[in-house]
Amino acid sequence: VQLQAYGGGWVQPGGSLRLSCVRSGTIFSTIAVGWYRQAPGKQRELVADIVTGGSTTYADSVKGRFTISRDHDKKTAYLQMNSLKPEDTAVYYCRLRATVNPLFENIYWGQGTQVTVSS
Repeated sequence: VQLQAYGGGWVQPGGSLRLSCVRSGTIFSTIAVGWYRQAPGKQRELVADIVTGGSTTYADSVKGRFTISRDHDKKTAYLQMNSLKPEDTAVYYCRLRATVNPLFENIYWGQGTQVTVSS
């Protein structure tokens, strides 16, 4: 299983970006898909998470600005980021928690995509 994240780039404050995370390879079932970020000198933190059933979790700092979604058919998760701020600058990673058989689960990480918000 591999995760390919893309969609990052440079944007001015107030702008928008949409990140995508595409899964290749076979899993048994998805438990949760999430986006994390890591800014220079800081720990990796949860940005948003969506679990089977559709419940979502957002970091307080992005509530109302970011939206996580997924498309099962396309094996893709998205992070729509609006009203971006300089403090959103970080490398963004997608994370998949999935079962590979009925008894075993695993966690997979994408390679990260850089988001830079500056004027």
